Amino acid sequence: MSEIVFVDGAYVERKDARVSIFDRGFLFADGIYEVCAVLDGKLVDNSAHLARLDRSLAAIELACPMSHAEIVAMQRELVARNALREGLIYMQVTRGVADRDFAFPEGATPTFVAFAQHKRIIGAPAAETGVAAISVPDLRWARRDIKSIALLAQVLAKQQARKARAAEAFMVEDGFVTEGASSTAFIVTKADEIVTRPLSNALLPGCTRQAILALARERGMKLVERAFTIEEACEAAECFFTSATAFVMPVVSLDGRTIGQGRPGPATRRLRELYIAAAREEAE
Repeated sequence: MSEIVFVDGAYVERKDARVSIFDRGFLFADGIYEVCAVLDGKLVDNSAHLARLDRSLAAIELACPMSHAEIVAMQRELVARNALREGLIYMQVTRGVADRDFAFPEGATPTFVAFAQHKRIIGAPAAETGVAAISVPDLRWARRDIKSIALLAQVLAKQQARKARAAEAFMVEDGFVTEGASSTAFIVTKADEIVTRPLSNALLPGCTRQAILALARERGMKLVERAFTIEEACEAAECFFTSATAFVMPVVSLDGRTIGQGRPGPATRRLRELYIAAAREEAE
């Protein structure tokens, strides 16, 4: 974790960071968050993350207290102050401090906090071996396209995955995979089609998902946006998930069933290589 964090315009040591117990993020999960990767000390896909931050804030009628230019300057300052070469920047905006009442308070000032976190992304051993995943019922609310800080259902799914010694949980609703607990789910069919669910209120519009689809289209890879089942995923040639801090992560078993050859497949490896190369070239 970072030693210097950002709290409402100030850079403070982690041990000194404070937010009121009356903050609506604490009381109601009334807020939005974003995470962007840092690679070689630069921000990856940051414009897409800031655009999604704007979209989520607008959806809950919350004005951001900082401009994009101010946010980027803050992110870079956190990278510098924490000597961050590889990892992530986490940002959270809440509706601020007010007496406890469900309706929006008048005149409250939004709270904006952020921190850096060191994490190995390139060369992560899991990307070489592949990971296990499990399936769980999707217990979340209806507006999953909003990047809300209300993550209890995802916490429970991740804990269930941990108990099963798996890295991710694929969430299932009405018989179909919506997404991973903290990722976008993909399969590669035996006909070499890269399949992922189309965007809707049922899932988060992943920034890495967006980049992966663009890279695949540029190279003429077959893309299909449709829902798929756990059974189809288990029978697929390959399976993987994407996220800001995993990039492209191969899944080699699901609910204890081996997928494909039980190791990262060629399409997954290629997409990971393409994304890493693009991230290094375009990071700011």
